[in-house]
Amino acid sequence: MTNLRTLHFYATPEHDCSYLDDKIAKTLFVDPQVELDKSTYSQLSDLGFRRSGKHVYRPHCDGCNACISVRIPLAIFKLSKSQKRTLAKNRDLTATIKPPCFTEEYYTLYSRYINERHQDGDMYPPSLEQFESFLVEAEKHTQFVEFRDPDGLLVAVSVIDMLDQGMSAIYTFYDPSLNKRSLGTFCIIWQLQYCQDNHLNYLYLGYWVKACRKMNYKISFRPFELLIEGEWTLVQLS
Repeated sequence: MTNLRTLHFYATPEHDCSYLDDKIAKTLFVDPQVELDKSTYSQLSDLGFRRSGKHVYRPHCDGCNACISVRIPLAIFKLSKSQKRTLAKNRDLTATIKPPCFTEEYYTLYSRYINERHQDGDMYPPSLEQFESFLVEAEKHTQFVEFRDPDGLLVAVSVIDMLDQGMSAIYTFYDPSLNKRSLGTFCIIWQLQYCQDNHLNYLYLGYWVKACRKMNYKISFRPFELLIEGEWTLVQLS
């Protein structure tokens, strides 16, 4: 069993920020040799930590707090009109929860997604090693959710971590040619509804950076909570 008091943390050297140009970042990691149990991982999520592969981390930058953790409180969340339209457009998709694994089908879709949507990101170009270490080499509480159309074609995969108090949305990749479906938004809607159906309290969406336009989708799910100075603060926007 692990607990917060016995964990060791390590800070990285300063490096270029992945989100903001001309900014220097530093990251705080939980000892990667420690196997976290679900309870401790859940507590770390409430403290703003995220998981990437085997690494559980949070920003630890000197003089900058631009990265703000976001979570959606399921008890009061409501779909917007546009989100309801996105849900309706994808009613024909079937979702299946599976353990994390490598398949050629998954990797082909992942590669297409990275190549067409994230050529300017840290994950380009895609590689098998990257896919395995980032998504497949997961914790016991990690699951894949695959979405298929009526013909059985794989159109999206969401990687999620189950927490004591909710779910953490780790990553989603999808068919970049299906723009009209708004699959990125739909997959989050599915996760929100899954949490509500299973009486879970929160969906954690990772970090939001106000100056990074690619992250604005995270605050389109309202109301939401932001982790500010160690406290989760409810934000209700019209």
